[in-house]
Amino acid sequence: MRSDPNHVLEFPGGYTRSVGPVIGRFLSELRDGRLVGVRTAGGRVLFPPTEYDPDTGDDVTDEYVEVGPTGTVTTWSWVAHPAKEHPFDRPFAWALIRPDGADTALLHALDLGVFDEGAKPPKSLKSGMRVRPKWRAERTGAIGDIECFLPEVTMINAPTRLEYELRGGRALDRFLEGIAQGTILGHRCPVCEQVIVPMRGLCPKDGVPTTEEVELPDTGTVTTFAVNNIPDPRAPEVPFVSGYVLLDGAGVTMLTLIAGVPAAEVRMGMRVKAAWRPREEWAKSMANIKWFEPVDEPDVPFDAIKDYL
Repeated sequence: MRSDPNHVLEFPGGYTRSVGPVIGRFLSELRDGRLVGVRTAGGRVLFPPTEYDPDTGDDVTDEYVEVGPTGTVTTWSWVAHPAKEHPFDRPFAWALIRPDGADTALLHALDLGVFDEGAKPPKSLKSGMRVRPKWRAERTGAIGDIECFLPEVTMINAPTRLEYELRGGRALDRFLEGIAQGTILGHRCPVCEQVIVPMRGLCPKDGVPTTEEVELPDTGTVTTFAVNNIPDPRAPEVPFVSGYVLLDGAGVTMLTLIAGVPAAEVRMGMRVKAAWRPREEWAKSMANIKWFEPVDEPDVPFDAIKDYL
């Protein structure tokens, strides 16, 4: 006599039951692609609907309320290794989802688009995430009419490109003419007598026009700076330093790159000098100066640069 460990309980032809008016309304609305809950005497909206209020045991009202279709994940459980009975053959989550307008939640599958078995849940999976149902094309009036829930689209990555031509005006154009010749030019303010570089044609402090040109050296002092860890095509490496340099003789600082020294060694008061590209590469552009590099000079005391921070 052989003992067979495999047992099967089956209803030939399926198990047929009456669903009643409340569940029947819910399933009929599912077939039509809608989510419907029922209101209790206390005003709560139950979804999925039940014939009785689970808190009081009283009959629900005959007021049906369309909810969702979007909803919120209240809690979830990650399935890294799906079984053959599961709705997907790849990792997914079981989630309790409360549709907008409902006070209770539905347990259903949540597809995060993860295809490697055993994968960890993505960082986007969390309580509070917004989701919506994915309906089957052919619906019969069953909970399976919702194939799964999918995350709401909250971010997109759109290729962006904008071409434009910048006209700097007479003052900036003259400044770039000097750069094209290896010269840094500034304007002296007739009121405060500070030298403004790059030239703007106007003193930002006194608001008066400036016309007197002053040739400045390509040496200066670092006043403030920032260490950057996001790649930039102009920078030699990551991390790189961008900082404000007070050129000798200038009254305002100039933003530039600082290189030729590890980022951790850049400091306020450090003396620097412009690193020019080879002359054959010069154009009417600030790119003629690659960056500013340290020079072998003592640091400038803080009190001497504190007014330029």
